[in-house]
Amino acid sequence: MSFPSNSPAPEEVSPTEAGSAHGDVPPTPVSAEHAELQRQGAKAAARGEAQASNPMLETINQPVATGETERVWSDRRDAWDRGHDAQQRPAVSRARLPDGIAANERDQDEALFGVTRVLTFAGAKGLTSASGFFFERDSRLFLVTSRHVLFDAPTGHAPDRIEIKLHTDARNLTKLATLSILLHRGGLTVWSQARDSVGEVDVAILELDRTALPVDCVVRPFGPQHLPVGFDLFVVGDRLAIPGFPLGFFDTVHHLPVVRQASVASWYGVRFQGQGYFLTDARMHRGSSGAPVLARVEPASAGRPRWCLLGVHSSRMDMASRDAVLDESLGLNCAWYADVLLLLTSGASQNHP
Repeated sequence: MSFPSNSPAPEEVSPTEAGSAHGDVPPTPVSAEHAELQRQGAKAAARGEAQASNPMLETINQPVATGETERVWSDRRDAWDRGHDAQQRPAVSRARLPDGIAANERDQDEALFGVTRVLTFAGAKGLTSASGFFFERDSRLFLVTSRHVLFDAPTGHAPDRIEIKLHTDARNLTKLATLSILLHRGGLTVWSQARDSVGEVDVAILELDRTALPVDCVVRPFGPQHLPVGFDLFVVGDRLAIPGFPLGFFDTVHHLPVVRQASVASWYGVRFQGQGYFLTDARMHRGSSGAPVLARVEPASAGRPRWCLLGVHSSRMDMASRDAVLDESLGLNCAWYADVLLLLTSGASQNHP
């Protein structure tokens, strides 16, 4: 990023447009160029970039290269720094959820900060990468994922532990902590699953020990308030979002998921072919199992969150009779109805040896 030395005289803008970096200093007129530098500094801070990334520190922007005075250069440098500092300063006092989970003052989005990558292991050997999300009920915090991520008899998949990563700084998303969770204790699984009248439901939960979490971890869990109040709110063709880690792909710098667009592909509220799921139409991949299936509610009603949690993505749906050479995949997927989480988090679920 460079700035030309022969740029025209900057246009004046009001201090309220540019923002103020010092609370008690009388406001002074800020040029449009400096206001833009402040905005760029704030954006860099929001991305988690350090103050040393100030573009004015690059040789191409310094007086020896531009021919400008030291004062012009230092004013530009300081404008960027003011924006960076202002973004890092909390706008409001930090709220704190029970047992040490901090809520970001900028209202972190559940679709990004309520979703995590789930790595499975057998001893020290890595096995698979999947997706999961956090669900909170009555001050208890759970990790939700697909049951087959934790155990899958047909493929012989039987990990003994999983790892997830947690953000530890709301303003610097590059800071992370790893939480390792054993999947068995005393001969029983630490995860729970459910059954319905047809058979097993491909959803599992693990209750997380809050005392094992970093004090300032940034988690924005889903909860009962995110569940739809009825099955008549969504119809076939409605747009959906599925945040997760397809093929293990994600923002590796800030450890944030990517979001696939989807749509409701079967009658929402009716068990597809008698099973406890509905269909979504989306291009999904391995690694997305356990991701939340979300619908955006706009405008959000009073007291309701912006997302509705409709389901838990499980797997791709395909025709067994499809000709793999002549016929393309249907591009349909199973999403287990999210209301099963109310059963699982009520203590009425099963643990297995």
